[in-house]
Amino acid sequence: MSSLDSLAGHVAGATPGPMARRVRGLSDRALAWLFITPTIVLLLAINIFPLIWTIRLSFTNYRANRPNAPVVDVGIDHYVSILSDPDVWAAMQATAHFLFWTILLQTLIGFALAYLIDRRFRGHDFWTTVILIPMMLSPAVVGNFWAFLYQPQIGLWNYAVSLLTGIPASSFSMIGEVKLAPWAIIIVDTWMWTPYVMLICLAGLRSIPDYLYEAAEVDRASAWRQFWSITLPMALPFIMLAILFRGIENFKMFDMVNLLTSGGPGSTTEVASITLKREAFEKWRTGYSSAFAIILFVAVFGLANIYVKALNRVKAR
Repeated sequence: MSSLDSLAGHVAGATPGPMARRVRGLSDRALAWLFITPTIVLLLAINIFPLIWTIRLSFTNYRANRPNAPVVDVGIDHYVSILSDPDVWAAMQATAHFLFWTILLQTLIGFALAYLIDRRFRGHDFWTTVILIPMMLSPAVVGNFWAFLYQPQIGLWNYAVSLLTGIPASSFSMIGEVKLAPWAIIIVDTWMWTPYVMLICLAGLRSIPDYLYEAAEVDRASAWRQFWSITLPMALPFIMLAILFRGIENFKMFDMVNLLTSGGPGSTTEVASITLKREAFEKWRTGYSSAFAIILFVAVFGLANIYVKALNRVKAR
């Protein structure tokens, strides 16, 4: 292969004279590294360095609001304190509750919607677009919109519940009562992100070859049998992928909870991200909050790795 046919030759052909002579003398491997080096440097600067710096701060008593104060190494004291703090475990329990119900509802509703749209009924393109609208909105817009809907005096939510159940509209507050506030956030997150799960499930359903259903019909398999033997197993990797994405996102959920309840009433909806924010930017315990952030990162990374291994096994079947 001549130099003009190589990658360096093509690049040199589009480069001004003096620079072109230098580029033409590079190998394809060197030229490839030349192109990806800025991206690697940017990745290190934005992701890797802050992570390393956070790990370093987690072993100190550093406070961001006191940058000139002496920094003392405290070892693993922050980690021990966090793992033995009942308030932290309460926040993790609230996070687990939020995770379980949002993932369950979004998966069931999202797959059901995808299954219906995959039937290609008349007007399915229009309804697909309508269903996707919540996902296209900003979390700030959604949070403020639903905070207005949840107002007990003027919000439409209470009036809708009153119309269906007969309960007085002003007798309850979705974001002001301990038992209802967690469900208020779950409802909003499910409304907003079910379309995302639906899209992934729909991609899985559309990837199933038609000849499998044709063979099942030849064997006189019922529609229910086709669903359990063909549709669900073939779409399962996509469903699991949607669960993985939503699980990671919901584990670090902050904006929606902060806009709707700010962790209240009391600490009922104080998920882990809200606790982290309070420690870092209200109490200014930077070292402590850094340790908490590392614990959350390790938890998400470890659980995601285990889940990905299970996903790979399902895909390999």
